[in-house]
Amino acid sequence: MAVLNDEQTMLRDMVREWADNESPVAAFRKMREAAPAEGYDPATWSTLGEMGLAGIVIPEAFGGTGFGYLSLGLVLEQLGRNLAASPLAASAAAASAIVLGEWEAARTEWLPQIASGAVVAALAVDEGPVHDPARIATTVVDGKLSGTKAFVAEGDSATLFVVAATDGLYLVAGDTGVTRHARSMADSRSHAEVRFDAVPAVRLGDATLTAKVIDRATAVLCAEMLGMAEQAFHTTNDYLKTRVQFGQQLSTFQALQHRMAKLFTELELMRSAVEGALEAIDAGRSDLDQSVSLAKAIASDTLNLMSREMIQLHGGIGMTDDYDAGFYIKRARVLEAMWGNGAYHRERFARLNGY
Repeated sequence: MAVLNDEQTMLRDMVREWADNESPVAAFRKMREAAPAEGYDPATWSTLGEMGLAGIVIPEAFGGTGFGYLSLGLVLEQLGRNLAASPLAASAAAASAIVLGEWEAARTEWLPQIASGAVVAALAVDEGPVHDPARIATTVVDGKLSGTKAFVAEGDSATLFVVAATDGLYLVAGDTGVTRHARSMADSRSHAEVRFDAVPAVRLGDATLTAKVIDRATAVLCAEMLGMAEQAFHTTNDYLKTRVQFGQQLSTFQALQHRMAKLFTELELMRSAVEGALEAIDAGRSDLDQSVSLAKAIASDTLNLMSREMIQLHGGIGMTDDYDAGFYIKRARVLEAMWGNGAYHRERFARLNGY
């Protein structure tokens, strides 16, 4: 478990209190029913921007706070507990490409707008049904980018795109030459197919930068998964302590105690791996790619188990839309597939270690 400094502890507690009071799961249910085109509540996103959360990984010189990726992970963990819908993870990943990229003018032009929440940015990489950055067909000819990205998180509302092409990452404004088709996903969040038709693009960096940015996007995604797993565990544990069956609380049955004990140990292992990946990014460690793949493999497996057990241990009520358990398993399945599932990252981890 990461050792937090005073600023990080205050940040975590502030976001946790805000999420519990202002953005509980009931707020997500309300957003789902309203079905805004953005896939999130714009007023809520505006509030997060005013709180300074949109610029956590953006340097102070460009309007951010420069708190780093562990701090961003703490925020996404707390938001993930309540399934709070926001473009924070996607926008932060795209911002990281601009921060690390070679185009200095982009930092001055775009980073302050992203940090304030005025601009929502999205990272567009995959062109097929599964994550495979080795299969990119998007091309850039004479400064014009063309290609189609199959699943772009927050693609419905993004006004700026960081796009992976055959020779690296490019920055594309989303106002002209961009066609979006919303995808209806199980988690009721924003995902879109985005087509780029000879749109002006500026190069940010080569394939090495693409890999670095994907690693950062994956790590912050794992933080949201950690928050979901934590809440799923505590919600289930509380239910077992109150539900009476055969004249006894379910928590008194030894078989269920064993299952919850296993879930607790898996949750702690997940936390260690996820926070380790975020710390590796902040420290600039040479093994951060391995740390990220380890975190995503463990996070995918653990959240899959946790969300299944949440429904199983709630019994029949866990299957109904009236109860929150279904929201967690639906969001979990989407996040498991994003930026590579557990099998993909286990294979990548082995490859990176020479196997």
